[in-house]
Amino acid sequence: MRTDEAHSARMYDYLLGGKDNYPADQKAAEGAVAAFPTLRIAARENRDFLGRAVRYIAEETGIRQFLDIGSGLPTAHNVHQVAQRHDSSARVVYVDNDPIVLAHGRALLSTDARTTVIECDIRDPRAIIDHPETRALIDFTQPVAVLAVAILHFVSDEEDPASLVDRFRQELAPGSVLVLSHATAEISPETALGVQNAYRAQGVPLTLRDRAALTELFRDFELVEPGVQVVSDWRATVPEDERPSHAEVSWYGGIGRLP
Repeated sequence: MRTDEAHSARMYDYLLGGKDNYPADQKAAEGAVAAFPTLRIAARENRDFLGRAVRYIAEETGIRQFLDIGSGLPTAHNVHQVAQRHDSSARVVYVDNDPIVLAHGRALLSTDARTTVIECDIRDPRAIIDHPETRALIDFTQPVAVLAVAILHFVSDEEDPASLVDRFRQELAPGSVLVLSHATAEISPETALGVQNAYRAQGVPLTLRDRAALTELFRDFELVEPGVQVVSDWRATVPEDERPSHAEVSWYGGIGRLP
């Protein structure tokens, strides 16, 4: 476990105002904020999108099992909290490749038999799907919600994020849903590319993609209205004039359902 090197999960925790991060994470995150001063706003808007997405799934699809990949450190309004608020039987498997996430998550969830945290990487779908704790909670013969929120921008083009999504899709029953969000340079190129450079300078890979590229990751899924949108606009619950501008967020998100 390296705490002297920045990690995307702990940087995100820092941007959200959390305390489970280290000087290396803080330095890397502040470098990104220097390039994109509204990055904390963007992180909060992405977190709010996740909450709205889980509420939609819990209330409108009947799905009661969730696989949250790249979940990051536990914070307020986690997936299991939102889902179990609607139905206490909802089951959640959190997945992250940071041992600190595993340690903190298991400590917080030790009394919840319907929720677990496993240490795996999105780049190895088979390890996630076949993990004993995944299999104990998730029945892949029934619809599953797969969430990859703010994680695929840490997967390079060479690592082929589309093929990773396809490998999860192959395991999913009809009616399953896929939730994605992804940072972009399409809206505010100069500042967003500054963030990308700041992350990479600290050894954290970051690849920004446009709306078309994110939409392509939903191939074989039917996009749920309103489609791929800036996360602050996706089924927003606040008036438009009270939301941040698209340039302040620069993050797309959407949900697809498998026919």
